[in-house]
Amino acid sequence: MLELDQLVMDFSGFRAVNGCSFNVKEGTITALIGPNGAGKTTLFNLIAGALKPTSGKITFLGEDITGLPSNDLFHKGLVRTFQIPHEFHRLTAMENLMMVPPSQPGETLFSNWLTWGKVKEREADVERKALETLEFLGLSHVAHQRAGNLSGGQKKLLELGRTMMTDAKLVLLDEPAAGVNRTLLRKLEEKIQILNKERGYTFILIEHDMEMIEKLCDPVVCMAEGQVLIEGDFQAVRSNPQVLEAYLGERAEEAH
Repeated sequence: MLELDQLVMDFSGFRAVNGCSFNVKEGTITALIGPNGAGKTTLFNLIAGALKPTSGKITFLGEDITGLPSNDLFHKGLVRTFQIPHEFHRLTAMENLMMVPPSQPGETLFSNWLTWGKVKEREADVERKALETLEFLGLSHVAHQRAGNLSGGQKKLLELGRTMMTDAKLVLLDEPAAGVNRTLLRKLEEKIQILNKERGYTFILIEHDMEMIEKLCDPVVCMAEGQVLIEGDFQAVRSNPQVLEAYLGERAEEAH
């Protein structure tokens, strides 16, 4: 589904991503791990179109998308969430979801005047989908609360819900476990698994929670200094001496 070929990203002489290459297969949940400063977020920004690489190539579903902006990638089915949720805090949870679907006829003044019936029909469809999404996520009880008043875990679920309001094919999740209590984290894990196994979503996630990675992810890609250090299943990566000693802060003997 996604191919990264020798991606490089330089910032004023500093190389944040240094010849990074790996592939993501359709239907998988791929984890991207590594220490702070490894280049994970920069790589996400390259894939998501927030940055244009210095060199290298990104291919999505057979199409070269290198340097395409995020809004173009959104229409191709590649979307992302953020470590710190980017909700519209003054809008309700329901309104946050209803804003997502593109090309709604009610967005133009002309349509509101001359094709108001079509506008109302489309809005009803979007509202129905938003309600179904909130129910799936267990957020129906906060549908009409301002998104800014939700807990950290609820905001992460709402971020996931916004990806469900699109025709997403590949979803980039940036530290979904950060700031989420254990109860809501288990719910978030469950929803990601269902979307993957039953609805065909492919995920890449940056994460530091090893329990979540072990439960959800295969393969696991570990980055260091802007490059791929090792790629494999969780146990292979988890037991690699370089990963244990340099990037997880453990000694090999402590892992046994």
